Amino acid sequence: MVTPAAVGHGAFAYTWDLVGDPSAAARFADLGIDTVTLQAAYHSVRATTAWHPAHRVVHAEHAAAYFRIRPERWRGLRPPVPAWGVEDDDRFGTATAALAAAGLRTEAWVVLTHSSVLGRSAPSLAVRNAYGEVFSHALCPAQSAVRDYALTTVQEICEQYDVPALMLEACGWLGFEHASQHEKTSGADLSACARELLSICLCPACSERLTLDVSRLAIDVRTIVDRELQEGVLAGGSLAEALGTERAEAIYRHRNEVITGLVREAAELAGDRELLLMATDDPQVTGPDVGVELTGFEPSPAAFVLKCWDDEESAIGRMKVAAGRTGVPLVANVNALGERPAELPALAARLVAAGASQLRYYHAGLASPARLAAIRAAVQEVP
Repeated sequence: MVTPAAVGHGAFAYTWDLVGDPSAAARFADLGIDTVTLQAAYHSVRATTAWHPAHRVVHAEHAAAYFRIRPERWRGLRPPVPAWGVEDDDRFGTATAALAAAGLRTEAWVVLTHSSVLGRSAPSLAVRNAYGEVFSHALCPAQSAVRDYALTTVQEICEQYDVPALMLEACGWLGFEHASQHEKTSGADLSACARELLSICLCPACSERLTLDVSRLAIDVRTIVDRELQEGVLAGGSLAEALGTERAEAIYRHRNEVITGLVREAAELAGDRELLLMATDDPQVTGPDVGVELTGFEPSPAAFVLKCWDDEESAIGRMKVAAGRTGVPLVANVNALGERPAELPALAARLVAAGASQLRYYHAGLASPARLAAIRAAVQEVP
């Protein structure tokens, strides 16, 4: 009889949860997890820090690097350093040392193309939609300067820290969907297809690489979106339905070439470290979880990380489909901050039965006592 492999349990955390709090690492270890996915490069956020002896709310006003910045290693774009939380010029290093002392493995959580501060400083490098409007939060990975920035981020983490794995977020295009400032877009009732149309990047780099009449494409996108916004005529069910199969496939090919190229170069820099890719099995999707075809994706990452934050049945169904489409291990990114934390252990068990080999609970630093108890129970009940 073959004994099933043990499920790996981990949780996300921020450096400010650990730096300046000598009890944080032990608190995480007490959950029973073996891994902490720790932010090394991250976007802006406001977060509670319920346990920290020095602060209760951290307002990270812009994207930043939490690893040590060596200025001579950067050319062009360079991530700013954080100016919040406890002062430390190497927060990632300090936090990983604390986790190691508590017997915990650290994965570097690396957000690559999400940076409003860099997008505002260099708008020519950001995603540009069919109306010529710049999404300043979204650096375009087809731009060589953005690719250099992303790969330097990976290289600096790998050269400076002995972490066994990197989890890549925003390894492609971010699109229309974004919690930007005080978001005021829901009342327009844009369909999912219209939002995807608004997410197509037509910056100079993408326009050059797309094997299409880009001017005609932009006109058609504007026409379809305006018809939905102003007349209530839905854009369609997919990019292929709205734009035609040939043009949709050309967009997907372009995205796939850029994303796989970036992952390939990142993997080369990572060496023998595991590369985990936040992904979704739909090439028309843009966002922090990169939209790709899981089947045949090359180079194969060590694992695909699938977000399981929506309703339980949808998450289970997505995991089953993904397990049937790829032999690459699957990590379930499980939301421990939902409305019913007591149901977390049952959800974790169902996700493993559906094909997940590892679980990452979001988020140990943000979790209330009841949610921490739910994570602990999930670890105990899903061996």
